[in-house]
Amino acid sequence: MQYPIRRTLRPEDARRSNLALVLQAIYDESGLSRADIARATGLTKVTVSDLVAELMAADLVWESGTSGNPRPGKPSTLLAFNAAARDILAMDLSARDQFRGAVLSLRGEPILTVERPLDGAVGEDALAAARELAAALRQAATHPILGLGVGTPGTVNTSGTVLAAPNLHWHNLALQDLLHDDLDLPVRVENDANVAVLAERRFAGGPDDLVRVQLSRGVGAGLLVGGRLVHGAASDAGEIGHVVIDETGPACSCGKTGCLETWTSVPALNARVQADPGHRDELLAEAGHRLGLALAPVVGMLGLQHIVVGGPAHITDTPLLNAARDCIAERTRSEFRPELELLASSLGANAVLLGSAALVLLGELGVG
Repeated sequence: MQYPIRRTLRPEDARRSNLALVLQAIYDESGLSRADIARATGLTKVTVSDLVAELMAADLVWESGTSGNPRPGKPSTLLAFNAAARDILAMDLSARDQFRGAVLSLRGEPILTVERPLDGAVGEDALAAARELAAALRQAATHPILGLGVGTPGTVNTSGTVLAAPNLHWHNLALQDLLHDDLDLPVRVENDANVAVLAERRFAGGPDDLVRVQLSRGVGAGLLVGGRLVHGAASDAGEIGHVVIDETGPACSCGKTGCLETWTSVPALNARVQADPGHRDELLAEAGHRLGLALAPVVGMLGLQHIVVGGPAHITDTPLLNAARDCIAERTRSEFRPELELLASSLGANAVLLGSAALVLLGELGVG
């Protein structure tokens, strides 16, 4: 029998964890003193002072002034996060017709955005476009670069290899390694739906337990449990688009019949509405009900309360959202379960870019 290898916690691991803990506190709330941080984190004042000194030396934290406390004694020195200390590079490879990139501050504020039309490029041509975009972003940065985050369609493993992205004709593509070799920078590559759910948590105030569904040319979802991404045994958690929800439904491109994608993808819904515009709301409600059928078991099993739906505004409209919410609530009803919150995303078209930045913040600084 083989037993799992147990790794001993090294002192440098503990220090890195404590450094991230202190930085997270300052990132989340400017104007804290060292004593405030010690109380919030449970670390000693000496440890906090030592870690703050390291963060100040890295230009990530600065002293913003003193407290106005009228009590006797020396005023406390207040600390603030320096959002301009580094640039983050972010790329969104999820759209059918273009790749998008951005240079952002450490607060996710866009400094520069770039769009590269694909003109039908797939395979090696699409890879060349992604590499050229990454190089252009690196050239455009005006501060030291924290890293590059990439949100891509398809199944992506934890080492940043795209196992399969059929729309781009990518298979077993070591995208993270390739971009790292090109740029000589930290690079993190993740599924686009997964980075989008990170964006909801970091930049839209989402909770630690959250599902974000993306309705686009396909249907995917990112899942956070306890603030951590769920990847699944085969790195395909959240691939709900090809879950069968109607065995008598339309044929799907995957070969099955009645997949969720045949009802709720943007092309499928647009085609239905164009064919019968007088029943738009009913068609959106039917799609929302089908989405609810796919999500109800997930909500019931994990006890989730919060769902965010991203996609074009004409799709993520009230009829679809209400029908999905009603279906899930009906199928998971319990006297102990709080009311389900199911909302349209507030991040619009920038969810994947912001999520790619959040991926870098989490990976490089431990700020989640």
